[in-house]
Amino acid sequence: MRIALFSTCIGDAMFPDASKATAVILSRLGHEVVFPEKQTCCGQMHVNTGYQKEAIPVIRNYVDAFADPSIDYVVAPSGSCIGAVREEHARVAERYGDKALVSGASTASKKSYELSEFLIDVLETDQLGAFFPHSVTFHSSCHSARFLKVGDKPFQLLRNVEGLDLIPLDNVEECCGFGGTFSIKNAETSASMVADKVRHIKDSGAEYVTGGDSSCLMNIVGSLSRQRTGVRALHMAEILASTKDHPWTPTSAVYSREAML
Repeated sequence: MRIALFSTCIGDAMFPDASKATAVILSRLGHEVVFPEKQTCCGQMHVNTGYQKEAIPVIRNYVDAFADPSIDYVVAPSGSCIGAVREEHARVAERYGDKALVSGASTASKKSYELSEFLIDVLETDQLGAFFPHSVTFHSSCHSARFLKVGDKPFQLLRNVEGLDLIPLDNVEECCGFGGTFSIKNAETSASMVADKVRHIKDSGAEYVTGGDSSCLMNIVGSLSRQRTGVRALHMAEILASTKDHPWTPTSAVYSREAML
């Protein structure tokens, strides 16, 4: 199977480890992973802030980047971005694009998947040979839970990681307060929301918090670090890519132990 990695703009610029880990996981499962260099952004920030017409070139670029018929699927370590691709691209194309773009967006969206749903629904596996001997709690991001409805899939994968102690998180599906530009336009509300999320994470007693979206983890880890909690963050893909023979070593400064203490 030939799988294209969609790294997302925030992943490419700030959290490359999640994308690298995704590629490692899919390669270990025996699939060819390719990286179309034309890819950029999913356009979610344009659409969500009312600039739908301005999002058309971004949507067109996504369609063109992954149009190669030899690409069977597109996989991203982001429920937020894949949610935008599947929920917004064809609809915005119908409103401001043309028939060719509508067709292309529909085709591209149907083969675009978030990592956990791809592993469970398409590859039908939750056995990745992962090893991560730490206590971990999971934050369920809004888009993956509500748009993609990934449900129990991330938990199913994490429960099968050898050595991992998965600790329940109170109000797991409550928003972390990031919401892209929401956290900028409504900073006080956002800060209050992430404070609630961090309180639940601290109360869990877990060493790590994980999730399927780097943007959510970025917001959460900022609050954790300011409070000097010592709780660290890793994208779920990084945990799933870690094995006994090849333990995962984060390189992103935001997720490093030094940044958290």
